[in-house]
Amino acid sequence: MEKFRAIVSRENSDNTFSYGFEELNFDFLPKNDVLIKVHYTALNYKDALVAKGHKGIARNYPTIPGVDAAGEIVETNDPTFRVGEKVIVTGHDLGMNTPGGFAEYISVPSSWVVPCPINLSLKEAMAFGTAGVTAGICVNEIIKSDIEPQDGKIVVTGSTGGVGTMAIGILDKLGYKVVAVSGKQEKIDWLKSIGADEVIPREELLIESNRPLLSSKWIGAIDNVGGLMLENLLKTTGHHGVVCSVGLVSSDKFSTTVYPFILRGLKLIGIDSAERGLEQKLSIWLKLTEHWKPKNFSNMYREVKFDNIIEEIEKIHKGGQVGKVLINVAG
Repeated sequence: MEKFRAIVSRENSDNTFSYGFEELNFDFLPKNDVLIKVHYTALNYKDALVAKGHKGIARNYPTIPGVDAAGEIVETNDPTFRVGEKVIVTGHDLGMNTPGGFAEYISVPSSWVVPCPINLSLKEAMAFGTAGVTAGICVNEIIKSDIEPQDGKIVVTGSTGGVGTMAIGILDKLGYKVVAVSGKQEKIDWLKSIGADEVIPREELLIESNRPLLSSKWIGAIDNVGGLMLENLLKTTGHHGVVCSVGLVSSDKFSTTVYPFILRGLKLIGIDSAERGLEQKLSIWLKLTEHWKPKNFSNMYREVKFDNIIEEIEKIHKGGQVGKVLINVAG
C-alpha cells in the first residue's frame, strides 16, 4: 500500500475552503490502534459542514470528512480485534479532527471500533450509520420513559433527513403511530411508505403563539430542526411526554417557559450519539439488527458510488437530499 484516495477539505490562503479528491500518503493518517479498509461510508449533514470549512466542528484543516465508516481491519495492535474482522466506526472525533470515512482507509483508536453484528452486512451497517444509531437512541429514550404505542402518537420533524427517516422506520416497526413533519409535499407518499401514519406540513409547527401551552397532540417528539419548531413541540406534547432534541437545521436557539415541565411533567432530552460508549452503541446496533430493523429498510436509503460523493455533498447544501445516502467506497 503506497497511497490511498480520499476527499480532503483544505483551508486556502484567503481563508476560504475547498474540497475534492486527492491521492494521499499513509502518513496523512494518525498512528492509531486500528487501520481499517473502508468498504462503505454514509453522508451526514455534519460531513457537508466539515467539507465546507465549519471550524466549530473541525478545528484542524486539512481533514477528511465522514463521521461514519464500515470496513475490514487490515492492521491492529489491539488483541481484542483481528485482521480481517468486519467492524463499524461512528461518531467520536471521526471526520472532524481525525481523518474520516470519505477515504479508502481510516486509522482510529480501538475504543471507537464496534464489531459488526453477525447478521448485519457492512452495507446495511452504513445504511443505518450515525443517523440510525441517533434515531435508535431517541427511540430508546421514549421506551425508557414508559411510553408505549397505545399511549399516543410520536411526531418526527426533519422527517426526510437521515435521522428522521430512520426514526420513522424504527417507531413504525415497534408499533407506534408516527406523525411526520415535512415541507416536501412531493415526499408524502414516500414518507408513508417507510412508516409514517400521517404527514403534516411544517407550517403547522411554525405558528407563533404567546400562550405557554397549546392543545396536546402527541406523547413524544423527535426534533431535528430546533428553533420555533422545538418551542411548539414543547407546547403541544402531552402529559409525561418526551421531546428528544437532535438537531438545529432551522436554529440553535429557542424560547420556552417552565409550564410544559411543571404542568405536564414533560422531559426535554438532548441526544448526542458521537460520544456514546462502546457498550451503549453495541446495544443499539444489536437492536437495529434484530427487532428494530424497519419493515421497508431498503426504501430508506440510496446507494451511490464514491466518485459521486461531491455531487451528493452539494445536494445537502442546497436542501435537496432525501433519506439516507450510502456511499460505496470499495466499489
